[in-house]
Formats: sequence, C-alpha cells, structure tokens
Amino acid sequence: MAERNRRTVRDLRRGNRARVLQRLYFDGPLSRQELGPVTGLSSGSISNVVAELSAEGLLEEAGVVDSDGGRPRTLLRVAPDGGLLVGIDIGETRVRVELFDLSLTELARTERLLAQHGYDVERIVAHVRTGVADVLRDAGADPRRLLGIGIGVPGIIERDGPEGPDGTRGAVVHGQTIGWRAVPFEQLLRDAVDVPPEVPLFIDNGAKTLGQAEMWFGGGRGAGAAAIALIGSGVGACVDHGDILDEDRTSLALEWGHTTVQLRGRRCRCGSIGCLEAYAGAEALRERWREAGGPLPEGADDETALAALLAAAYPGRRGTPDPVALALLDETAECLGAALADLVNLFLPERILIGGWAGLLLGPRLLPEIRRYANEYALRHAAARTTIEMGRLGPDAVTVGAATLPLADFLTRGGSRPEPGASGTPPRTAFEAVRERHRTPVN
Repeated sequence: MAERNRRTVRDLRRGNRARVLQRLYFDGPLSRQELGPVTGLSSGSISNVVAELSAEGLLEEAGVVDSDGGRPRTLLRVAPDGGLLVGIDIGETRVRVELFDLSLTELARTERLLAQHGYDVERIVAHVRTGVADVLRDAGADPRRLLGIGIGVPGIIERDGPEGPDGTRGAVVHGQTIGWRAVPFEQLLRDAVDVPPEVPLFIDNGAKTLGQAEMWFGGGRGAGAAAIALIGSGVGACVDHGDILDEDRTSLALEWGHTTVQLRGRRCRCGSIGCLEAYAGAEALRERWREAGGPLPEGADDETALAALLAAAYPGRRGTPDPVALALLDETAECLGAALADLVNLFLPERILIGGWAGLLLGPRLLPEIRRYANEYALRHAAARTTIEMGRLGPDAVTVGAATLPLADFLTRGGSRPEPGASGTPPRTAFEAVRERHRTPVN
C-alpha cells in the first residue's frame, strides 16, 4: 500500500509540473501569480514547482512587469537550452534532419536526396543515422541532452509491431505507395542510430506531424477543429479537434490522397484508380504534363516538373499562357476542391490549411479556384463555417512537427527525462496522457 501511495504522489507531482511547463511553453512568459489561475494550483504548489524546474535548468526569468501597487512581478519562460530535439522528415524527394532547442529554434540541419535510390529502406535508415550524427556534430551538441527524435513518414503507422530482439515492440510502417510493407522502422532505427539508449524515438504519419506543427505554431492555432492537407509527390491530410491543451484533443491521420475523385479514372501509384493523388500529387502532375506534350527538362524530378508546369501556365507579363497547362491545373484545382469538400462535409472543420512543398507552390496560384470548387461541392452551411487558407510554416513544417513529438512527450512528463529503454511511440496522442493527471491537482 505504501508503494502504491508513493507512486500516486509521484504521478500527481509530475502532473503539476506538466501543467506549469505546458502553460509557460504555449502562453508564456507568465508570472507566478498568473500561473495560479491558469493551472488551478495553489501559490505554494506553484512556488515549489517553479523552484524545482528552475533548479533543473528548465525555466528561466524573462524580465519583470509592474503590478498594481505591489512589487514588480518576475516573468518566467521555458529555457530554450533545457534540452535538444531532433525532427526528421522522410519526404518524397529527400530526408531532412534538423536539430532544435526547446524553443524550436533550428541549431543545425542536413538533407539527403532520394531521387536516385527512392525508398530503399536500408538506405533511408543510413540517411537517418548519418543525418543525426551530422547535426549533433555541426552544433557541437552532446547526445545525452537529447529529449527524443521525432520522425514523420508516409503511410499508416502500427504502434505495437512484432517484438524485437531486445523484447521491445516498436512502430511498424505500412507505406503502400512507397513499397513499404510492414517495415519495423523503429527497431531498424534503434539498432542503427548512435544515441544513448534512453533517447526515445517517435514515429508518426508525416501529414499528422505537419498538422501538429500548424496547430501549435501556425495557421491552426486557436481553431477548435482544423484539417491540414499535405500535398507533395503524394497527398495526405490530418484532422485535429480541440485546443492544444485540451484534455480531449484528438488528431487523426487520413489517407486522403486515396479517396476517389474520378470513377474509372487514372491509375494511382497505390494500385487503385481515380484517387485524388493520381490527379493532385506532384508525381502525377509530372506524368500528366508529360502525356499532354508539355516541355520538361531531361530527367526532370517532381519539383522541377511542377515548376515548369506553373511557369508554362503563368509565364508573366511578357509570355503567353499555355492553354493545356492552364486546363490541367484547373482540373487539379477542381479535384482538390471536391476532395476538400469531402473533409468539410465529414469533419466540419473551422479551418482547412494547405501545406506540403507542392501545396505551397500550387496554392498561391490555385487557391481562389480551389475555394470556389470546394464551395460548389460542399454542403452550404458547412462550407460557410470553413475557411481555406495556406499553411504558415513553410517547407520545414513536417520537420518542425516531427520535433514536436518528443517535445509533447517531454511536456507531458513534466520535464522528466525518459527511463533507459523507454519506448517513444505511445499508442495515444501526445496530450491524452495528461488527462488523468489534470483531474486531481495537488495544492
């Protein structure tokens, strides 16, 4: 019984630390007096938690503000150098690895192109291994300060895969469009990446990491419900419901690119026909432009081909728009608008955000038409409640979102570091674990 009580006290104490850290991270800097009402903790508990976190180097002073007739109040914030995070984007064209501090300020980055070898699993694992080593070396960073490594990948993530040689279970990736069938990706990375064993790995769908980044720091901030579309060589999306500190917040990755927009349509790389990705993905746009006789540089990759297509359709003041390119892009806008209308009708989001490297190229030109088609295909009342905008975080959004995976875990644990051998792929969303701890604060 005594052991059970000790565990309960420890968990509640960790919950108090989590409340303070999360509020300071998302709403700070705040004073001790401001922390009380927003966390529900007493002034004594606030003082104890702040003292602990400050002693551990996780909080720092951020100036003072005058109070009404009293002493000036010291503002507190999460210390950027309280730990390190790695975010990795396993994209369609490259593997991007970035090292961040706790404020998600980039400290180092490296990229590995995938054009020559595609999605060969062993080569991608090698890219991750050398990429992590490179960013740590370039920043002169101690691997023992890592709070975790987050990785965004295409496909469906199975949280508890087969048991590995060390008795642990890790994330398995099912990426049909990239030829990955039940790849035990977490175990492969754990065996390959040279970091301390207690550093957790977090693997999730790339569209979902993009969505989390936009919800935390970008165009989704403050929305009760939002859908975020990732348009690259492939197409994906996620739907988020609830504020970032809402105990009932949910985030769902969608294989949106493989919803049908054309009966008996084009063959998709997934093997089906008529998928959205077969019309709006950059790989498909390259093939459609080539089939239409569009001029493409020899051996053009998806990025080069999309740039050429847009240049042909919108050549500037002195050029003549290519009518074939314009028609192809209008069809793309209609397919995207119809597919976004499905998201509107199914999930009733307040906002829809368009991201991904190809989405960022297409959006500025096609956004008015995408909105028009979405309004035509969606239910009027639902469409009237939804805005469709561009994502705000640019081409690094997936990498930033991947880094938020270990960051969310760190905040949820109240700043405590993981135990050696801990798994970094929890079977629930990052803030769902806070729910039980928030119900019974210790004052």
